Amino acid sequence: MTKIAENVARIRAKMDEAARACGRDPAEISLCAATKMNDAESVKEAVAAGVDCCGENRVQELLQKQPQGAYEGVPVHFIGHLQTNKVRQVVGRVDLIQSVDRPELLQCIEKTAEKLGLVQNILLEVNIGAEESKSGFTPGQTMEIAAHMCEYPHCRLMGLMAIPPISVEPGGNSKYFAQMRQLLVDIRAKKYDNVHMVCLSMGMSDDYCDAIAEGSTMIRVGTAIFGARHYDAK
Repeated sequence: MTKIAENVARIRAKMDEAARACGRDPAEISLCAATKMNDAESVKEAVAAGVDCCGENRVQELLQKQPQGAYEGVPVHFIGHLQTNKVRQVVGRVDLIQSVDRPELLQCIEKTAEKLGLVQNILLEVNIGAEESKSGFTPGQTMEIAAHMCEYPHCRLMGLMAIPPISVEPGGNSKYFAQMRQLLVDIRAKKYDNVHMVCLSMGMSDDYCDAIAEGSTMIRVGTAIFGARHYDAK
């Protein structure tokens, strides 16, 4: 068994434990491998080890790895900040864009998907910690966008995504995860057209067990699968 396969198995065991501890079915939670700065062969190892999907942060990496068959066998998501001038390189190429964080990006995805004659699945990214350094909608803006999704027939809102503030203490982000869960429940209750609140993407390598306890349906894990990223080598 490779190191990546060992890591995936370890994460799966922790996911199962965290789910059962709060009375949830582990099958409700997907493991998304955050593949930033990992080559195609490493990504293939993660897929072979049983991750549910792959999440790419950079358009350039997506375009490099996809022809190499890096994500073959699982859905591929875009999970990083997406510039509007690169939308045409992503729409229709990924199964889900998780990081729709501003109105102009949503509008650009809609126009691009319309030209391509397809419907692009998306999540709205929520700046749940109200951090000035991060993009994303406020909870109020998220409710408003959801209410108007009927105006974007070539986008399908599948849920919400968040990256809460960095916490140095165990459980420090639980309150943010709980707020995200409540926001998803509130939007679902409205029964808006073109809104399908089935995905709550939250929780990363350091806090995914807390996220699962608060209702996450998808965790995005990079370092715990592939090891630490070496930015100075790229």
